[in-house]
Amino acid sequence: MRTRGHPLDYQALHRLLQPCNKNHGYGLADGQFWLVAVFLARFVSDNRLNEPMPGDDRGNKGRSDEDADDVRLMRLIGGGDTNALEELIEKHQALVAGTVARMLGSNSDVEDIAQQVFIRVWKSARRYVPRAKFTTWLLKITRNLVFNELRRSKRHAHVPLQAEPGAEDSPLKDETQAPPDSSLLEVELQQTIENAILQLPEAQRMALVLRRYEQLSYEQIAEVLDLSVPAVKSVLFRARTELRSRLSKYLG
Repeated sequence: MRTRGHPLDYQALHRLLQPCNKNHGYGLADGQFWLVAVFLARFVSDNRLNEPMPGDDRGNKGRSDEDADDVRLMRLIGGGDTNALEELIEKHQALVAGTVARMLGSNSDVEDIAQQVFIRVWKSARRYVPRAKFTTWLLKITRNLVFNELRRSKRHAHVPLQAEPGAEDSPLKDETQAPPDSSLLEVELQQTIENAILQLPEAQRMALVLRRYEQLSYEQIAEVLDLSVPAVKSVLFRARTELRSRLSKYLG
């Protein structure tokens, strides 16, 4: 993939990313992701170094210490500080990559999409105005790229060939075989849940991922999805109803 306006070497960037985060399933390699910041700095104009960032410290009133620190880092990044970009990436790479992985599935281009999110953060830093919480703004960028990828995948989806009748008949059950242990059943159930989530419409899927895995409030989800709070609750209700239907055999 290419980003218009900047001759970025995506293959080089892609090699810097690898699955590593146990909590979110996908992350960016510790001790290596800072190279992305250096790499980006080579290809983005240095004109921003002499340009002021919008806003001032008054934008930090009412913010948590963590969010105020994110705003501080964004102002430094807007001035061309690649060390600040490295620090910001280390703080939020698991959130971004984990959300992408749960939205697109583990076999998708998780690393590539996650890297594009931070490229956009870098390119947008000078214009960044801290209105909402930083992670809300970050997740909106993630949402846009994920939804674009989902729509692109639909346009290029292929219809699988029909199997010959009887070709995929399940093997005869071995009655003497011991039943699977609880750990295998747990893995199977988790995979079934993840597959069921991937079948949800994109807005329902994103709302559920943000609520269940990232513990975002209804208000935060509403900002990410550009919906009202009642609409978010309705979307989540429909998503949970659909999941209960798909997982009914496990619910007894």
